[in-house]
Amino acid sequence: MDAVYDQVKSIVSPVYMVGGCVRDTLMGVTPKDYDFITPHEPDVIEQSVRRAGRRPFLAGKRFGTIGVKIGGRLVEITTFRTERYNAGSRKPDVAFVTDIIADLGRRDFTINAIAEKDGELIDPFNGRGDIKRKIIRCVGDAPSRFIEDPLRMLRAARFTAQLGFSIDKAVHEAARRLGHTILQVSKERWVAELDRLLLSPYVGRGVSDLMETGVLRYIIPELSLQKGYGGGAVWEETLRIVSLVPSDIDLRWAALLSNIAQPFYPESGDRESTPRAEDSLCYDLVIRLGGHLRWSNKRVEAVSKMVKTKRDKGSPLN
Repeated sequence: MDAVYDQVKSIVSPVYMVGGCVRDTLMGVTPKDYDFITPHEPDVIEQSVRRAGRRPFLAGKRFGTIGVKIGGRLVEITTFRTERYNAGSRKPDVAFVTDIIADLGRRDFTINAIAEKDGELIDPFNGRGDIKRKIIRCVGDAPSRFIEDPLRMLRAARFTAQLGFSIDKAVHEAARRLGHTILQVSKERWVAELDRLLLSPYVGRGVSDLMETGVLRYIIPELSLQKGYGGGAVWEETLRIVSLVPSDIDLRWAALLSNIAQPFYPESGDRESTPRAEDSLCYDLVIRLGGHLRWSNKRVEAVSKMVKTKRDKGSPLN
């Protein structure tokens, strides 16, 4: 990471590493992505990149972000900024500032609100302490963070799945109260976060958090029915399957949805169904859900086929 930082610092200075790359380094993990912040405005960053003989990527310039390739990877350098959200909109009004604390204060969770410059940490919200405690805690007031951007409720669960952390009580309560606001977010954004969650090493923890906060019933209401069905045994079985199958995205989705049909049958032993009838309903529900979530046709076909044949010999869901 020092090599990446040194190259960026040779282009623009002062500059700070920020967010996930700092968090990962503190956890002893090699970062996959790098983000940097600076008090310089976008025009100055762009000019500095050009003077260094590099190509600036300008897609995010109006939000203060200039991209540049370092060692074959794209890194982003962003002007310190604040964000103000208007009611009902996830698109903030951005203002450039010179105060790094103000920039860190706009971020979602304390573990992502840490910056580093030349080995010195800037950590005004005790993100490092929350990393040690393995807790997901909002910067400032949790309800306010989720009202600003409801996708953060999904991100909280994704971080528990990714890092093995727990959700702070205030985060949990805010998500339970504001779960319905996830409907303001596009389904494409839901799926992007859910894909990352499902491929994470602590996938069962992340999915459980979505169920416990109630956010899941707005995203996949059919799946949320499992919590109160069969004394919770069906949901526990779903968690077991999704945690055990290999880390393949179609397979993880199939595992998550493998029992989606069960709550649509009576719980009594005299229910008029057969395992094959249940698998057929599961297949139909997954096709319908795939359309709702705007999956690709390829994913719909792959996942629906796996849930329909889950009892076949050799099925990866067995």
